[in-house]
Amino acid sequence: MIWPLWVPLPDQEEPAMSATVLMNRANHACELCASTVDLRVVAVPPHDDATVAHGLVVCATCAAQLDPDASLDAAHWSCLQDSAWSQEPAVQVTAWRLLSRLDAPFAAALLEQLYLPEEVLAWAQDSGVTTTSTAGPTVDSNGTALVDGDSVTLIKDLNVKGAGFTAKRGTLVRRIRLTDNPAHIEGKVNGTQIVLLTCFLKKA
Repeated sequence: MIWPLWVPLPDQEEPAMSATVLMNRANHACELCASTVDLRVVAVPPHDDATVAHGLVVCATCAAQLDPDASLDAAHWSCLQDSAWSQEPAVQVTAWRLLSRLDAPFAAALLEQLYLPEEVLAWAQDSGVTTTSTAGPTVDSNGTALVDGDSVTLIKDLNVKGAGFTAKRGTLVRRIRLTDNPAHIEGKVNGTQIVLLTCFLKKA
């Protein structure tokens, strides 16, 4: 499944106050790559309103690649190594979705470290679009199939940078939850809900 990462604004004009506040929040620069050229405000699905809570300031280059049918330029999206750590939920959600789509070593490593509060993670996973996934099965590092509710063990230390701790090798993660991406599962480590890469897991 590929999440649609942005939607065009409705035909009616966005309230000036929201657009102004968003531009000021972004310091008149793209909140993903920091470009100051050709900026626009977009809404982050499943929301279709570019309010302060649900809106994002992006440049034309980023906006074009946010289209779910567009190819991603991994070199361009290296900017996420900075913007993924934004304190703004709309930026966090968009960065998480992009990292989940990118086929690049830095993206996998960053997603491994990235921590999102539970409600923000739920937003990142909820595009508001129901589709039938054609992805393959979710398997651990040994190729063993995983299902919701399984327990897994970490096979290496994982630095969960945003949560401020390291998940140690051998840590048991109980009652995992599968995602639409077969390379990722969700589970609680040290009481914190995080996304884990299946290549670093072994079924318990």
